[in-house]
Amino acid sequence: MGNPTGFMKVARALPEDRDPKTRLIDWQEVHHHMETADIEKQASRCMDCGVPFCQSAVSQYAPAVAGCPVNNIIPEWNDLIYHGRWKEAVQLLHKTNNFPEFTGRVCPAPCEGACVLGINAEPVTIKLHEYAIIEKAFKEGWVVANIPSKRTGKTVAVIGSGPAGMAAAAQLNSAGHRVTVYERADRIGGLLMYGIPNMKLQKEIVQRRVDLLAEEGIVFVTNTEVGKDISAKQLEQDFDAVVLCVGATVPRDLMVEEGRELNGIHFAMDFLKANTKSLLDSDHADGNYINAKGKNVVIIGGGDTGTDCVGTSLRHQCESVAQLEIMPQPPASRQDNNPWPQWPKQLLVDYGQEESIAVQGQDPRQYLVMTTKIEGDDNGNVKAVHTVNVEWQRQPDGAMVPNKIPGSEKVLPADMVLLAMGFMGPEGGLIEQFDLEKDGRSNIKAEYDKFATSKPGVFAAGDGRRGQSLIVWAIDEGRRAAREVDSYLMGKSYLP
Repeated sequence: MGNPTGFMKVARALPEDRDPKTRLIDWQEVHHHMETADIEKQASRCMDCGVPFCQSAVSQYAPAVAGCPVNNIIPEWNDLIYHGRWKEAVQLLHKTNNFPEFTGRVCPAPCEGACVLGINAEPVTIKLHEYAIIEKAFKEGWVVANIPSKRTGKTVAVIGSGPAGMAAAAQLNSAGHRVTVYERADRIGGLLMYGIPNMKLQKEIVQRRVDLLAEEGIVFVTNTEVGKDISAKQLEQDFDAVVLCVGATVPRDLMVEEGRELNGIHFAMDFLKANTKSLLDSDHADGNYINAKGKNVVIIGGGDTGTDCVGTSLRHQCESVAQLEIMPQPPASRQDNNPWPQWPKQLLVDYGQEESIAVQGQDPRQYLVMTTKIEGDDNGNVKAVHTVNVEWQRQPDGAMVPNKIPGSEKVLPADMVLLAMGFMGPEGGLIEQFDLEKDGRSNIKAEYDKFATSKPGVFAAGDGRRGQSLIVWAIDEGRRAAREVDSYLMGKSYLP
C-alpha cells in the first residue's frame, strides 16, 4: 500500500470514451487511453483492506459472489503500478492470467464488484490497470515468446481455440508437452475472434497472442472440425490426452405463437460472426454478412450479446434498433438484498446503449416485455414483432413466472429480428463421438478442479463443461484443466 490515504483523496476516474457518433463510422475500439501518471494515481486508491476479496472467486458461488476467478494478485500489482514498477507488474500479472489483454478489455470485472472500497465508495479501477499493464508491456517489448527448454515427449490435443482452449494449450506447452489445437473456423480465437465485435476487442490483439503461442511451439490447425474432418477415435489414438474446450454454442430459440419461420430472423451469434469475418476478409466489400442497413432491427434478449447486436446494427446504419428484455429494469444502485461482495445487480449503460441514445435519442432497451408472435409480409419476410408486457409472480412452489398484463399489447415494426437469449450448451455429435457422459444441463460431465470426463485421458474445460459463462472463468478452467492433464501424463504437476 504505497499511499495510505489514496482512497480518501483520489476519486475514481476512467479514460473517456470516443464520441458515440464518431465511433459509429468505424470498427475501432470504443475507449480512449489514459495517461500513465493518471493510471498510477488511480492505483493509489487500492487500500490496505486486510482481506482482498477482489483477487479470488469460488466456482460454486459464481456468479452471485464476485471476485477474480484466476486469482489475480491485484493489490500487489496495483502497488507496483503506483511506484512505477511496470515491468514487475506484468510479470506478476502473467503468473495468474495468460491473456490479460483480453480480460482487460471484455471481462465485466467481478473483481471490482468485490473491491472492499466498493462497500461505501466507488471501487478501484482494477480492469483499467490490468489493461494498462499488459499494453505497456507489449509496447516496451517485455512480452516475448517463452519457449520450453525441455520437451516431455507427451502429446495433447486441444479441441477449440477460445479462451479456455488457448489457456489450456499455453499451460500444457509451458510444461513441455507437444500441444495441437484444433479449430473448425478459419481463424484461431473462438468467440474471441468471431463472437466479440471488433470495437470491443480488435482482432489484431487476438492474433498478436496467437502468434506468440505459435512461436512458443503450439501447433494450430484451422478449418478442421473434430467429428467431421478428423474423428474422435483418431485423436485418442494419436495423442496421449485430449482436452475438450468446445464452448456452449447452441443458442436458445424463441418460442412464439407464430412467425418463427419467417425470413429475417437470425440468431445473434450468426449475425455477429458473419459481420466480423466479412470485416476481416474484405472490410465488408464481399457482402458476406447479414446487413442491417436501413432496417428496423428488434433484438430479443439482453446481456453483452444483445448490446453487441445493438452496436453492430448501428454501425450498419440501421433505421432503428430496439432491444426487448423480459426481466425487470435493474436498479440504479445496489439494493439491500444485493450486498457487497455479491455481484452488483444495477443498471449499466454499455457502449451500444450509449450509441443508441446518441443516434436515436433513447435507450433501446424495453423491460418486462414478452414477444408473443412475429408478423410477416406476403413474401414471407419479417414485418413486425408483437409484444405484451409482463409482471413476475411467485408460484406456490417458489418459482417465479411471467404473467401477461392484459391491454399492454404492442406492435413494433421489424425488418430484422436478432435472437440474443443465451446458450443451451455444447453442440451435439462430438460428445457422442467421444462417448462421454453429460450432466443434467447437457454439458460435458466433468467435476470442477478435476476436469476429467467419464473416459480416461479425455478432459473438458470452459463453457462446454460449466455452461455459458465469462471469459475469465474460461481462462481459469483452461489453466486448472492443464494442471490435471499434466498430472495425468507425468504423475504430478508443477503448473500453477
